[in-house]
Amino acid sequence: MKLLIIEDETELRRMMAEALRDAGYVVETVKTYADADEKLHLYEYDCILLDLMLPDGNGLDLLKMLSARGSASRVIITSAKDSVEDKVEGLDLGADDYLPKPFHLAELVARVRSLIRRSGVGTHSIQVGNVSLNPDDRSAAVEGKTLNLLHKEYHILYYFMTRPGRVVDKQVLAEAVWGDNADQSDNFSFLYQQVANLKRKLKEAKASIAIQAVYGFGYKLVEEA
Repeated sequence: MKLLIIEDETELRRMMAEALRDAGYVVETVKTYADADEKLHLYEYDCILLDLMLPDGNGLDLLKMLSARGSASRVIITSAKDSVEDKVEGLDLGADDYLPKPFHLAELVARVRSLIRRSGVGTHSIQVGNVSLNPDDRSAAVEGKTLNLLHKEYHILYYFMTRPGRVVDKQVLAEAVWGDNADQSDNFSFLYQQVANLKRKLKEAKASIAIQAVYGFGYKLVEEA
């Protein structure tokens, strides 16, 4: 799951990112309206944490842009502007939740987790074939037997299992699992190695699913007969 934090307070931005990364999310951060606008035009996010009072613009204008584009990103407003008018306008523009400052980091993580579950992207358990994932503790199993995966291997498998049968561009997969800086790499050797390791572990565990390469494009998850 990839998140974007739009927050101009340096220490709060750092603490939010650290808490959400510890919870297992891929997190990108920006501190200005201009940087947020650029990110949102270049990349897709599962959830956006949006401060309204940015030094160079109003976060509500970013919401308007996302709404006009028909973006599927979930949005939680995290702002010190706790007026009823701001809250109502933000929700009317498409925000999914409103968390006024100051807030506890544990509540922030819980709100994100709950929102992603309600969106249908994250659930208590994901099952494809004989493989199951539990996003709450980031565990995987084949027919109930634990599948030991490294951190990135789990996130790759999660990405595919929430999109079974869909062809996934290797660039999109890299950005979803490693963050937006993945597009600065000259090659995808880091991705190929992790996918190869995951494919081997699935085969050794006699999983009924497999990750197939789609020549010239990326990969897709299939159920084997």
